[in-house]
Amino acid sequence: MAWSIGANDVANAMGTSVGSGALTIKQAVIIAAILEFAGAFFVGSHVSETIRNGIISPELFRGSEIDLVFGMMGALLAAAIWLQVASYFGWPVSTTHSIVGSVLGFGVMYGGLRAAKWIMVAEIVASWIISPVMSGVIAFFLFSLLRRWIYASHDAVGAAKRVTPYLVFLVFVVLTLAMVFKGLQNLNLDLGFDDALLVATQIGIVASLISYGLVKRIRPTEIKEREVLNQPDSVGKGIKRILRQLNKISREARGEIKDQLSTLAQHLRIIDDEVERGIMVERGSSEYATVQRIFVYLQILSAAFIAFAHGANDVANAVGPLAAIITVLKTGQTSMQAPVPLWVLVLGGVGVVAGLATWGWRVILTIGKKITELTPTRGFVATFSAAVTIVFASKLGIPISTTHTLVGGVLGVGLARGISALNLRVITEIAISWLVTIPAGAIGAILIYYLLKALFA
Repeated sequence: MAWSIGANDVANAMGTSVGSGALTIKQAVIIAAILEFAGAFFVGSHVSETIRNGIISPELFRGSEIDLVFGMMGALLAAAIWLQVASYFGWPVSTTHSIVGSVLGFGVMYGGLRAAKWIMVAEIVASWIISPVMSGVIAFFLFSLLRRWIYASHDAVGAAKRVTPYLVFLVFVVLTLAMVFKGLQNLNLDLGFDDALLVATQIGIVASLISYGLVKRIRPTEIKEREVLNQPDSVGKGIKRILRQLNKISREARGEIKDQLSTLAQHLRIIDDEVERGIMVERGSSEYATVQRIFVYLQILSAAFIAFAHGANDVANAVGPLAAIITVLKTGQTSMQAPVPLWVLVLGGVGVVAGLATWGWRVILTIGKKITELTPTRGFVATFSAAVTIVFASKLGIPISTTHTLVGGVLGVGLARGISALNLRVITEIAISWLVTIPAGAIGAILIYYLLKALFA
């Protein structure tokens, strides 16, 4: 299960950094490996919920505790198998929802419909919409503002230098809050929101002042080719004319040629949209390269924070059911909470890192390349929007998925450049995989429970 979490969940957290070119896959794996393991081992919960999110009650198993062991083993295996399938196809799905669906299916099968806490299930289903929409809206407006403030400016580098200290302040405030609510909660720091906000603000001010000094020292990247910001009207008209012809040819083509022409038309529509808005900084310009260099650091920082918080919090998806099994086998009793042995946390951390290093590239490719084209600026906005959503949801007590918020952030960035910038086929596949996650886990857990019971009971 931990290996599957690494292959799917951790990979999508690093996908924006790899897709934008801020990090290579090797660098992303090394950074995520260190931070995920550190989060799981040093900050991960040493007292875990035995049944994730309290979906079913352990009272059901009084007198037949061994059934809980079979059920939790079935839930772990079912969730892991579904995550393997999703990772193979590159679908970024929620590992939390996978284990919840597995536990829910086994619980309802064992104790009937009354055994489940349906209010909790309804909240999880609602989060399928809330998570990506909230993150997507934030990403859409933030990216639109950055394009107006920086890329539409006659001095893009100067504008980026002026905006960066404010962005650094926001990044450190939001990510510190995200850490407190999503990651460091396991240390029982018990900081109230007001105290946490005060600490985050102080950290943000210090970081902002440091960034101000560092950004001033950045010099424009030397690039010989330099293109103007605002294109002549003839360029836009010519692109539209070519696009009409390309669409006509694409409709008549067949097979692989048709796919290649459709891809070419999609890229041309993106260029047409940006030229029409008149705010496109060309990839060949020194302004573009310098601005992106600034955002590379912001994006890596955001990804690093999320990786640490993820390791601290979501490793519980693997160790929670295992803690339930160990408790029953050692004491013969069931409970809502159980101590997590140190070796289990190590096992979870190592499994997460192994999953990212082996199959993680598949989901990284989907998040970073297939949904929409990413740059360091777009990747930063998507990751930062996910962190903002996590903070708001944690404060309001809304159960959300890190995966869903990140995908929503990427969608919001793409949508800010027009619907043509999005790969609707890939988005449809992801949406279907989200809907299938809970029933796939539930059915798998039930089948594996009966198999284990037949073999060992």
